[in-house]
Amino acid sequence: MQFFKKYSPFVNLTLLFLLANFILRIVLLFHPITQSNFGFLEIINIFALGFVSDVFVFTVAAIFLWLYLLFLSDSKYYKPWGYIIFAGFVALFLYVTFGNTILNEYGGSLPEIGMYFIGIKTIAFGLLLFLPKYRKNIRLGLYTITIFIFVLLIIQNAISEFFFWNEFGVRYNFIAVDYLVYTNTVIGNIMESYPVIPLFTGVGLIAAFFTYVIVKRTKPFLEKLPSFTDKIKNMAIYVVLFIISLGAIPFLAKQQNSSNVFTNELQANGVYKFYVAFMSSELDFDTFYKTMPQEEAFALLHKQLPGTANESSLRKTKSDSTEIHKNVVLITIESYSAEYMKAYGNEDNITPFLDSLATKSLQFTNLYAVGNRTVRGLEAVTLCLPPSAAESVVKRKDNKNKFSTGSIFKQKGYNVKYMYGGDAFFDNMGDFFGGNGYDIVDKKTFSPQEITFSNVWGVCDEDMYKKAIKVMNSEAQENKPFFNHIMTVSNHRPFTYPEGKIDISGLSKSRKGGVKYTDYALKQFFAMAKKQPWFKNTVFVILADHCASSSGKTELPMDKYRIPAMIYAPGMIPAKEVNTLMSQIDVMPTLFGLLHFDYENKFYGQNIFDSSYTPRAFIATYQDLGYIKNNVLTIISPVKKVKQFELIQQPNPKVGTNFQLYFEEKPMKTLREDLVNETIAYYQTSAYLLKHKKYQK
Repeated sequence: MQFFKKYSPFVNLTLLFLLANFILRIVLLFHPITQSNFGFLEIINIFALGFVSDVFVFTVAAIFLWLYLLFLSDSKYYKPWGYIIFAGFVALFLYVTFGNTILNEYGGSLPEIGMYFIGIKTIAFGLLLFLPKYRKNIRLGLYTITIFIFVLLIIQNAISEFFFWNEFGVRYNFIAVDYLVYTNTVIGNIMESYPVIPLFTGVGLIAAFFTYVIVKRTKPFLEKLPSFTDKIKNMAIYVVLFIISLGAIPFLAKQQNSSNVFTNELQANGVYKFYVAFMSSELDFDTFYKTMPQEEAFALLHKQLPGTANESSLRKTKSDSTEIHKNVVLITIESYSAEYMKAYGNEDNITPFLDSLATKSLQFTNLYAVGNRTVRGLEAVTLCLPPSAAESVVKRKDNKNKFSTGSIFKQKGYNVKYMYGGDAFFDNMGDFFGGNGYDIVDKKTFSPQEITFSNVWGVCDEDMYKKAIKVMNSEAQENKPFFNHIMTVSNHRPFTYPEGKIDISGLSKSRKGGVKYTDYALKQFFAMAKKQPWFKNTVFVILADHCASSSGKTELPMDKYRIPAMIYAPGMIPAKEVNTLMSQIDVMPTLFGLLHFDYENKFYGQNIFDSSYTPRAFIATYQDLGYIKNNVLTIISPVKKVKQFELIQQPNPKVGTNFQLYFEEKPMKTLREDLVNETIAYYQTSAYLLKHKKYQK
């Protein structure tokens, strides 16, 4: 049972993990932010149950260590197996380096990462194979590097948990998951906030010291590697422990039920808390954001949404005209920033069709996306809600039977579909739209003959549009209006598309090429649609899901949320530029107004042509929730932070008044409390309605 003896790497790394967590709990217990007194039983719970939880968590987390240790052997270098395995590594390296793998399909740094990883594995195996005299020394070197990586992860996690507690007073939550998404921003924040060089040097030295101790203690394991039989026996024991741990970890988490929040947080294991946050994708608004009494929040909401009452956003929307039941095609375009269009100052001529179509449409020139991911845009145009803290409703478990644009169309007798060129399983889209009454048309519904080009994200936009035309021709035979929501995919890394369509090769994998091909495919769609008998009876709504980038000098840079949006319906809706400040959540309620729909309404989005509408917009990341009104950007953030910025336009003389993109965001020393309260009211009430299932269909 060498894997469980005192010289085992598994045992020694387990002890280090337990020691790091024990010290961390003591430090956090006496941290100034931990403003609480603890009784004797609470101390016992923190350290005893915390210790047991740590053991089980490391048992699960150590699966990669076990896999590494299991493959340590001399027999795999014997003839002929050693040469066969080495040849396999070389072939795999050549394939990844020169072949067109799935890594190349995606693009970015993945091909290089794959190439370097397999290259290092190939070189290491070759050295161990062809230099048997030095095998022990080479293995010791590689083993030391491996142990150092595991030690560094343990030490770094403890340090990271300390800094997270230092800022938020809790173990890891969805903000920590968010930090993985915004790696560049977080690294920049760390560089500016802490003495990075001394900190990293200290962590490196501590990791090096414990690596030296563990390697020295575990040399007997390396000098006499377990036999195959021993490995099977040890693995059987580990599998049993692994299964027990999987059940014990959540059970112990349920024991964190003290009325003292600090007791629960100190008792918890940060690694498991991170896993839970990653899986649940939620951040409790009342815990982390500045709030007000619920009745005050809803009272403010009722002023913004006339006709609402009590703890609800429900109201009746009436029209003084006959309803128009035209077909509606909603096209959300992947990563399509306003700055790509000519009217907003772009001189690359990469959106010629959309530039032309905009002049023939009802064009919303001052519209902001709510977020910076596709699921945020889909949530906005489907649920017409302000963005929620943490993850989009689309990706949450409780994402079904919501009050949605699709449910309104269904009430009016429409066929309702969501069309996506990729697999709708991605980002939980299929579950969300299917659970809200949409029929799904995605890549799985395509026949091989319908696919002329695809990449890792799905079929090209042209193929999706051709499929959409077929579906709509079939729907038109049913004598029912249809509402079809189409989501594009081509303007996304790796930016590959069919050759010969535009003057930028798909092999260049450039953003400009992705934008221009997306525009080209849209032109082909309209060329096909105009030939169909249903075209003149159809309203087309076109807007981006989000911008191509969201990074900037401030938490929420305004220009990174401005997107193009328009409604095209020749003969029904006159072409016009509308420069009213509005949000992505207002697009569909505005369309319903143009169609003169009478309906019960739970939307936070509004018809911007209504006399009661007051211009405002919502923009957000996963944790910074923004509200734009009266040339002020208000941002509420976790740990109940509030910031405000005066928005000072930075005019571009080459661009028209309606298309000015850039603003200086000047921090305000004195907060406008009326706008702070409105911001809190919008986000607090929408979070409440979702949490208490009051936004159901």
